[in-house]
Amino acid sequence: MKYQRSSALFKEAQRYIPGGVNSPVRAFKAVGGTPVFVKEAKGAYLYDEDGNTLIDYISSWGPLILGHAYEPVIEAVIEKARKGTSFGMPTEVETDLAKLAISMVPNIDKIRFVNSGTEACMSAIRLARGYTGKDKIIKFAGCYHGHADAFLIAAGSGAVTFGSPNSPGVTAGTAKDTLLARYNDLESVDTLLKANKGDIAAVIIEPVAGNMGCIIPEDSFIHGLRERCTQEGILLIFDEVMTGFRLGAGGAQEVLGIQADLVTFGKVIGGGLPVGAFAARAAIMDHLAPEGPVYQAGTLSGNPLAMSAGLAMLTALHNQPAIFQSLADKTQYLHEGLQNVLTEHGVPYQINRFGSMISVHFTQDPVIDFESAAKGNNETFKKYFHGMLNKGIYLPPSAFESYFLNDALSYADIDKTIEALRSIAPELK
Repeated sequence: MKYQRSSALFKEAQRYIPGGVNSPVRAFKAVGGTPVFVKEAKGAYLYDEDGNTLIDYISSWGPLILGHAYEPVIEAVIEKARKGTSFGMPTEVETDLAKLAISMVPNIDKIRFVNSGTEACMSAIRLARGYTGKDKIIKFAGCYHGHADAFLIAAGSGAVTFGSPNSPGVTAGTAKDTLLARYNDLESVDTLLKANKGDIAAVIIEPVAGNMGCIIPEDSFIHGLRERCTQEGILLIFDEVMTGFRLGAGGAQEVLGIQADLVTFGKVIGGGLPVGAFAARAAIMDHLAPEGPVYQAGTLSGNPLAMSAGLAMLTALHNQPAIFQSLADKTQYLHEGLQNVLTEHGVPYQINRFGSMISVHFTQDPVIDFESAAKGNNETFKKYFHGMLNKGIYLPPSAFESYFLNDALSYADIDKTIEALRSIAPELK
């Protein structure tokens, strides 16, 4: 496939936009080459500026669970746009979406809409601190909760008690209140709890991680985390920006059988428009302004276009619960096909899958956390990514990202994907 126009557009974009992109992973830094510029999309397919058709396995990084340009969502947005795009005042559709979301998700009484997953997670930890009167939070290496300062923390020399900034612009003062644990490792959590007893407001986690590839929580780990938070009076925050309304109608809480204290949402809840949200029991949410002292606001929060898109998307999922099993079945079919090809050609690999999330890691060892994910052979991944792209398959351009399947994908599309891998597999040894 040729990408002459994409290449020209990228060069022009670099003149006016830092790195030529508005989110770093789009720049193809991890895999090399020129980013693909999309012209339009429909169902399971992307149509780029060079006239290529690509089978899409990122679904806009998760929101488009029913495929691109899903008609009920498009119609809802068009109808609402004709009546005005933003008012900075309450609208009925905000309450309609809130009621539907609350009816679908376990253990939440109230929800506050914001404009992104980053904003939702940032607001959730502020609320947790305000509610508990404590300052510190625990997060897990490899889990991404947006680009707020409190989350851009790496392990430092003082990792037992606090982390250190991993981005310029994040102060050491901010970093000292973020403690870093290892995913699927309760011992690392216990060490932090012991060293910071009585000081921790919340533990925030991707219940099924998607930012170091798809990483599945061990049952003893995720249940043990819930038990420790309950025992220590710490709020457990599930970042369900990726998993919410994707793994099931009630998200990871429902599928894992665990109740979090605070839950954040994004992606699917906006139907493809910019939306985030955070939710909890009334006792916690009532600490938010204007009822309580914890301040949070946003001019475009509850934007009518985004609320209408989200309402149309969640209504479809609510009315067609079989979609979640359909997606899981297609993802399993993909898993088995990729597995058979890689095994047949002797390529070292691990495939992780949960519901409609899946990732391929080129390593012999199980991938259970960020450290084991980082052991994957990135040179092999680059060959894999570009080989598949040249066959018309668009995968995440990073070894540290999950695929997100959409239900518009047909089994014929998946068969084509498996055959594409078969044709390039000899180059991956």
